[in-house]
Amino acid sequence: MSGGCLVLLAALLTVAPCPLSAADACERPNILVIVYEDINPNLGCYGDRYATTPQIDRLASKGLVYRNYWSTAPVCAPARTAMVCGVYPTALGAEHMRSSVRTPASMQILPQLMRQQGYYCINHSKTDYNIEPRGRTWDDGTDRSTWRNRKPGQPFLALFHFFDTHESNIRLPQKRVLHDPAKVRLPAYHPDTPDVRHDWAEYYDQLEIVDRRTGQLLKELDGDGLSESTIVILTSDHGCGMPRHKRFCYNDGLQVPMVVYIPDRFRGLAPPEYRPGATTGRLACHVDFTPTILSLAGAPAPDWMQGRAFMGKHAASPQRYVHGYRGRMDERIDLIRAVRNERYEYIRNYMPHLIYGQHVEYMFVTPTTRVWKELYDAGKLQPPQTGFWEPKPPEELYDLQSDPDEVHNLVNSPKHQAVLDELRQAQRAHFLEIRDVGFLCEAEVHRRSAGTTPYEVGHDAQQYPLEKVLAMAETASGLGPDVLPQLTAGLKDAESGVRYWAAMGLRMRGALAASSTRGELRAALADECPSVRIAAAGALGLYGNEEDLKLVLAVLKGLAPPDKNGVYVSIEALNVIEALGRKAAALQEFLETMPRKDSAAGGRLGEYVPKLVSSILRETLAKRR
Repeated sequence: MSGGCLVLLAALLTVAPCPLSAADACERPNILVIVYEDINPNLGCYGDRYATTPQIDRLASKGLVYRNYWSTAPVCAPARTAMVCGVYPTALGAEHMRSSVRTPASMQILPQLMRQQGYYCINHSKTDYNIEPRGRTWDDGTDRSTWRNRKPGQPFLALFHFFDTHESNIRLPQKRVLHDPAKVRLPAYHPDTPDVRHDWAEYYDQLEIVDRRTGQLLKELDGDGLSESTIVILTSDHGCGMPRHKRFCYNDGLQVPMVVYIPDRFRGLAPPEYRPGATTGRLACHVDFTPTILSLAGAPAPDWMQGRAFMGKHAASPQRYVHGYRGRMDERIDLIRAVRNERYEYIRNYMPHLIYGQHVEYMFVTPTTRVWKELYDAGKLQPPQTGFWEPKPPEELYDLQSDPDEVHNLVNSPKHQAVLDELRQAQRAHFLEIRDVGFLCEAEVHRRSAGTTPYEVGHDAQQYPLEKVLAMAETASGLGPDVLPQLTAGLKDAESGVRYWAAMGLRMRGALAASSTRGELRAALADECPSVRIAAAGALGLYGNEEDLKLVLAVLKGLAPPDKNGVYVSIEALNVIEALGRKAAALQEFLETMPRKDSAAGGRLGEYVPKLVSSILRETLAKRR
């Protein structure tokens, strides 16, 4: 070894070792994440003067506020799945509310990856994922978890979940509210009634509660002498629990706060735009959350992750778009995809024949939802307050700067065609890049992934010819009048996903399309794929003759029982039975005695068939009287 090298080696050896708690270049930060339930950026630091959030605002005055941060999903379980996986749930087959899917053996979730980096990982105390994690995840996932239980000098990742703002806590009509309902700013789509104002005021009351809890937790952090060694992140799982926010792909359903405080000693991990009290328009979303946490810990994201770190050692360049999605919401089936840039949001509705406000039982507990629907049914509303209860257009485009409530659809605006085309192309490229498996029915996803995983099925072009399925989904849902030959041919395609969308396209076009393809639809009632049979039954049952209806009801009766067909097929069949309304009255006795449980469907997933059957029986009985 040369003398120069020996001198250098001696100098290096005189440097103190690099324990995890040392205040030097080798130190890694603690990371505290507070996840609020069901809130938009209705905070003082975002300019909301009705909000009472001094603790959050104080932290924001020392940190950075992200103005354009999205949840990825407008409901909790898919949103949290994106947060801990760094992969779009639409690629995992986990986009639907309350589902349980396997992931490839190579995939690990956030706490597993952080524990490999030496972090003590706690989750206080909500998981609520749509996946089945493999192996040990959190060091402590109880409501008693604390960073104080880590080893000396060990960095920690701590997630705290504040439930106070959850949807269930903003619908208590007898509760006295502290925020003046008369001063609330109502969005243009909500009717102005005392119940609606009360619900909004209660939401802001609950925001004040989580603000106090935030202050208490930050005080505890400071009392432990950890404030200047801990990066603090504040966010939410998705938008607020009011109807047309939660569960929906508008900006109000997807935009959430993202407030980041980085102590001076870790300023090197901050993005270039970081300044105390600054804001940034940088686009990011929950699928970027795990890559970002890893980046703050000094670790690169695994190659399979689809998210991009927006700060830290391995921060990626800013992205031009963020993406959101809606799949099945509890007992109701839907398929919506959304994309936005800094100014515009584009929404593609793949089931435009369905109204926005389908009867999700949990959503209808909220007084605002019930009052809003009652006023619509009574004919007492005018646009834009009527749209929520009516079928969707295939496409929507909104200028978020001039129209933050998203009530002026610009799809047909001549001067917005360039941005419309840009976002269409960005969205389609995204589907192909991540291999969005959601264009297959949920039941079909699970059928094809037996023995493997939905993610692996989605990434196998032989098992899932995405381009072909997507093309038929776009043709079907575009509602174009001149595509009947393509839809008819699609019913005979070798790929069941194409056949499904062809049948759905005929249903969407109504009586003329169904009658002109009656023979093909009747043949589809015997398709090998249950979802295709159900889709064909929907078209023929609604628009066929009495002879067709008998065949349709026989098919639906055979596929509705969850104990024989599984919960996903049962949900599809029951949604069509309900859509038939009084035409399905002959199934009343059968539904009253039908088994309502799939032994393989546990938890909340097992509740949806009973809810659908109860809803159908109520409607059928009401219409027969």
